[in-house]
Amino acid sequence: MPDEPRPPFDEPTAEELPALLEALLFVADGPVAEGALARTLGVTLAKVRRALYEVREGLDGHGVRLQHGPEGVQLITAPEAAAAVEHFLGLESSRRLSTAALETLAVIAYRQPVTRGAIEAIRGTSSDGVLATLRARGLVERVGRADGPGRPGLYATTQRFLEHFGLERADHLPGLDELAELLGLDDGVQQSLIDVAEPEEAPGPEEGSVEQSAVAGPEPVVQPPLNL
Repeated sequence: MPDEPRPPFDEPTAEELPALLEALLFVADGPVAEGALARTLGVTLAKVRRALYEVREGLDGHGVRLQHGPEGVQLITAPEAAAAVEHFLGLESSRRLSTAALETLAVIAYRQPVTRGAIEAIRGTSSDGVLATLRARGLVERVGRADGPGRPGLYATTQRFLEHFGLERADHLPGLDELAELLGLDDGVQQSLIDVAEPEEAPGPEEGSVEQSAVAGPEPVVQPPLNL
């Protein structure tokens, strides 16, 4: 394999790197892999990661944030600016997700990767339509297939999900009760999801079933949702 072409400029210093990364992410039209940033600037991946940490720290309190997601890193608007951004872009009247879709999204977020059958067992109703809606909005995607009869598809949230709910990383999910409140679910739905995540007794999984424990983030981060 031929060597990667050298960039037409000198290797940036540690002091220059954060600003260059911020500039690249500003002009990018979507998430960028850390490796692609390293190749573009002709530096090591370790240097890029250290500089990205500096970018994140430097943006604290500003109107944009650095987001790490499954597709790479990107700059996003700060969650607290959501109302102003929506008004500026004329998004106040955008269609919101239905309660059923929000409920399904919460189940996927905390049980991912999860099968449609497991989602329906939790919700007690068919989820075909809401899954199609969530996939069309780019909030969830099929990430593989489960072992067992029929090898059902496994669903997980996407980087778009993180963007819409103001989360910088997947492990910044708030507690399930806080997420249910964030999504605007009524008290009955909130309690049903909490009961699912924290059962009084945890029976062992049946043979061929797929289980995924609730994700535990380091610190709850609750942000206002944007209109979807």
